[in-house]
Amino acid sequence: VRRALDFKCQGTQCYKEKKYREAIGKYHRALLEIKGLCRVLGDPDSGSKPLSALPLSIAKSTTLTDEQKGAMENAELECYNSLAGCLLQMELVNYERVKEYCLKVLHKEGKNFKALYRSGVAYYHLGDFQKALYYLKESHKQEPSDTNVIRYIQLTEMKIRRNAQRDKKEAAGGGGGSVKHVLR
Repeated sequence: VRRALDFKCQGTQCYKEKKYREAIGKYHRALLEIKGLCRVLGDPDSGSKPLSALPLSIAKSTTLTDEQKGAMENAELECYNSLAGCLLQMELVNYERVKEYCLKVLHKEGKNFKALYRSGVAYYHLGDFQKALYYLKESHKQEPSDTNVIRYIQLTEMKIRRNAQRDKKEAAGGGGGSVKHVLR
């Protein structure tokens, strides 16, 4: 538990210092520690033995208090959320991974502002403007004055309008483009 929290704290420090690659490494190490702990404790999500199948001495020494369980869950969510934040700072952003990490957070904390906003940004860049708008509007409900959210909502609505206009023109013009037939 302590190692996982230490790695998370180191990741947060690297993030603050704008050392995003290092932060990503630390957050991943923290998540590995958490997954390892879950495996030892027999968490069914980690695909390992149930706690009752472990030797009694290990089972007794590796039970977590409710406080420790809460700390681990919070650390896991913070790591995924922070990983998404780091990835958005990279030169080449992996929006699919940003979306994946944010959805993990939202699965457990459906109203997490940063995860909602970052999901919206990821969906926008992945070209799914309807989902982007949904997540951005959800984040806007929590932070109505956030200028980044407002800007992305405007960009997304503009893309949706443009796509609708393009679709309308294509429908009116009988498909729009020319079709080439290639004979072999």
